[in-house]
Amino acid sequence: MRSKNGGEHIAQLLAAEGVDVVFGIIDGSYFGLYSQLGHHGIRLITPRHETTALHMAGAYARITGKLGVAIASNGPGVANALPGVAVENGEGNRVLLITSWRRHGIVGPDRGGAYQYFDQPAVIRPMAKWSEAALSFERLPELMRQAFRRSWRGRPGVVHLTVPEDIMNGQFEVNPMYVDVEPQRYRRMAPLDASKELVERAADLLIEAEHPLIHAGSGVLHGRATDELLRVATLLEAPVTTSWAGRDVIDERNRLALPMWATDLVNHARNESDLILALGSRIGETDWWGKAPYWRRALEQRMIQVDVDEEMLGVNKPVDLAIVADVKTFLAQLAEVLAGRDLASRRTTRAHRVDQYVQSRSDARQTLDVALATIGSPLHSSHLASACQEVFDDDTVLVIDGGNTAVWANLYHEVRRPHSMLSTYKFGMLGAGVAQALGASIAAPDRRVVCITGDGAFGFHPQEIETAVRYKVPIVVIIAVDRAWGMVKVNQEFALNSDKLLLEGGLSDEELINTDFGEIRYDLMAESMGAFGIRVSDAGELRSALQKARDCGGPAVVHVDVDRTAHKFAPSLLTFKEMHQEPAG
Repeated sequence: MRSKNGGEHIAQLLAAEGVDVVFGIIDGSYFGLYSQLGHHGIRLITPRHETTALHMAGAYARITGKLGVAIASNGPGVANALPGVAVENGEGNRVLLITSWRRHGIVGPDRGGAYQYFDQPAVIRPMAKWSEAALSFERLPELMRQAFRRSWRGRPGVVHLTVPEDIMNGQFEVNPMYVDVEPQRYRRMAPLDASKELVERAADLLIEAEHPLIHAGSGVLHGRATDELLRVATLLEAPVTTSWAGRDVIDERNRLALPMWATDLVNHARNESDLILALGSRIGETDWWGKAPYWRRALEQRMIQVDVDEEMLGVNKPVDLAIVADVKTFLAQLAEVLAGRDLASRRTTRAHRVDQYVQSRSDARQTLDVALATIGSPLHSSHLASACQEVFDDDTVLVIDGGNTAVWANLYHEVRRPHSMLSTYKFGMLGAGVAQALGASIAAPDRRVVCITGDGAFGFHPQEIETAVRYKVPIVVIIAVDRAWGMVKVNQEFALNSDKLLLEGGLSDEELINTDFGEIRYDLMAESMGAFGIRVSDAGELRSALQKARDCGGPAVVHVDVDRTAHKFAPSLLTFKEMHQEPAG
């Protein structure tokens, strides 16, 4: 028996789970925790806001496949963390949030008039996978292990445990048998296998189908199953579409890839397919709920759905074969079965259709790339992502943030390596980009990380550039500056006077309602924080500016003045609007 405080106990349990980084702001209410992290080989990264700590942890989890951990102090610290909880849970990133709480005698139930207090577990519970409070030291290890189990079970998300400060910082006698327990002794470590019978049935259906199509969601990324996906797609000669959040499961130069920027082609292929293999995807709103006219009607199209979360099976589109399994394990099993089958005739027949898709994809790319011929100043927004692709290596992680800026960046970026994109595709949260870039760079220090963001989005958390400087994290942040809430502005103009918008490019300032910003020199702001800053407004100077940012030896901010009128008319913007209407089928 030895004496230790609750925070040290938590640090020891985190270390046993392989946690090596924690994100959060220090506070005396959990000194017992953060003061012990270093003793257990855990690095503490301190941003300037608790929301960004959650985004950093989420990006870290996404890139590494590990558990991301964030901390927040009682009351206002937890209140600041709430947006991050909502986003990271919505995105399905595996994050553990540990918070302090006021001492016993105040918490649960509210004593009335307590300082820096609210019912943290109750508020977070509807926003997260799991949220509880450890109200005694004796239950702390049990509840920490329950948090770990919940983290690794089913669809990833945020789990939360709050610990009163008198437990976090107080001294208690600890029995080693309740501390020194390896993860495999309290949670499942092996992935969920599909039964041999279900794998065989899936193989039969895929071989029998005329035009099978694979739809890959972010579960493929969380399952680290990109190699297995490519093998199965190649064996079947089956094209691959993705959810927005699962976009970087495949090199988009591969002949089987049907990228999300080729919207018409994707919709066409989904309508031609007689069988869908859905992997780690709920087929949600940004997938048109799997409904016609964007997909073939369910009565005419069979579906195999594979997910670790049984609750997601058939939730939005009826299934013909539902499989609860780890997607990586399932695909490996399926590939083994398919490799033993005679697929030659099927592959030959399907290859002709895939060739047609490849040509359509090329045509769609050429149509989009016409905008790249627009040169001069101010810069056309189409150049941002394409210039980055020329300047930075293929394994660079691209983080996309913003409204119209996000549309431009997504449509002009080509995925060339799996696990190379981050955004808030399911939540559409402005301002997460810089924090995600920080988390990604800390997760993969050997890779470059670039964030393309709008000036509206960047304005939520610009202070995190100082965090990048303090920790010497060499991210490059490119800010598309149109001095407006761009996506909101064009929608407002469309609602107020669509004819004038289309004929004259926009409405006068007097006709608009709070859409525009004042001038901010983001390059000078970056320099004031110790980062490299540069401003550019001409397309001919963009690549040189990006090269200087890349080679500066530290974090950099590139202020890009974009054409304010052209920026509003992002390609596929009407498609985006239609996506959020209920399809008829």
